[in-house]
Amino acid sequence: MTQNQLKQAVAQAALEEIRDDLHKDSIVGVGTGSTANFFIEELARLKMDIDGAVASSEATAERLRAHGIPVYDLNAAGILDVYVDGADEINARLQMIKGGGAALTREKIVAACSNKFICIADESKQVEVLGDFPLPVEVLPMARSHVGRELVKLGADPQWRENVKTDNGNWIIDCYNFLLDDPLKLETRINDIAGVVCNGIFAQRPADVLLLGCPEGVKRLIAK
Repeated sequence: MTQNQLKQAVAQAALEEIRDDLHKDSIVGVGTGSTANFFIEELARLKMDIDGAVASSEATAERLRAHGIPVYDLNAAGILDVYVDGADEINARLQMIKGGGAALTREKIVAACSNKFICIADESKQVEVLGDFPLPVEVLPMARSHVGRELVKLGADPQWRENVKTDNGNWIIDCYNFLLDDPLKLETRINDIAGVVCNGIFAQRPADVLLLGCPEGVKRLIAK
């Protein structure tokens, strides 16, 4: 199976995972990225059976509307029943690195406001230790150099993702050569650096369910 076929398979599995919980008042949280885009196509099949969605990025909101799915502001939607999103890396505890698409802050907020977080990913995203994928950190522009120096002290090789601005108007620093042996501790430590808006470690709020696309089919995993 190609990678796109694996992504489509997990998107279909995610729809089946949530189908029985959906009703006319349901507002579904939807993530950002290529795998989430496959889920949007699947969700569009049920658009008449739900109220709408909350998007984790402007790009996702635009795609949802293009499929005829109403998009709500999270402040108005309140607590969501479910959030479906991909991951750049995910471990056995269903802790993740996210933010390759620069939407990490909004993704983390929507995840925090959801009763159930379903991660959909192909098997290439499953790792034993997080950190092969560069960790994104969203920073206020004026703090880029300061945050970079502090990240070096933590053992990272920070690089500014030039010509990229988040939906919040901020910048992204990617941390290379930075294995996350204690994701929960590092998530808090990095967020404590002055000028950091958010980092891409999802350990305080990991996924509840992982639907992993493999050549032999979709595996349903929960945290170990």
